[in-house]
Amino acid sequence: MIEGHFRALEGALHRMRAAAPTIESWAEHLAGVLTGGGRLLACGNGGSAAEAQHLTGELVGKFRHDRQPLSAIALHADTSAATAIVNDYGEHELYARQVRAHGRPGDVLVALSTSGRSQNVVTAAKVAHELGLVTWALTGPEPNPLTALCDDAVAVDATHAATVQEVHLAVVHALCAQLDRALGVAA
Repeated sequence: MIEGHFRALEGALHRMRAAAPTIESWAEHLAGVLTGGGRLLACGNGGSAAEAQHLTGELVGKFRHDRQPLSAIALHADTSAATAIVNDYGEHELYARQVRAHGRPGDVLVALSTSGRSQNVVTAAKVAHELGLVTWALTGPEPNPLTALCDDAVAVDATHAATVQEVHLAVVHALCAQLDRALGVAA
């Protein structure tokens, strides 16, 4: 059981090497957005919410090297707003309403969903696209509605949600490392 889990993770990580140019491109783009006064918004549910918050925490704080804080918001983290939105507008509007409040043209939305089918995440990506944000998806296997909708995507080819989430963490760290390089704070 444990060895099988590690084999699945190893295989998924090996297949992710093909995504390296995408992650590098995201970092370069994000460096320009964040140094130009823009922000990153991130959303997901459950473990994907944890990954979204991990990403924003690395940007507002630091990854490996000290640098200026970068503007990044995990949309699930404001529990008062989130519960009010769900109560008043329904769960499908949880992230979309916050994208309308915080997103500006040119900002970036990172939408995480292991299935690529989470209705509230897909709705957020639709709204972000309408408002002129750049939309990136981190999902499980393609095809799925989220990758089809977003400007770009990294889709993890893995059977289990746990493996997808573990690879998403590796992608988050790779993105942060490359972003620091693009910002000139890492060798």
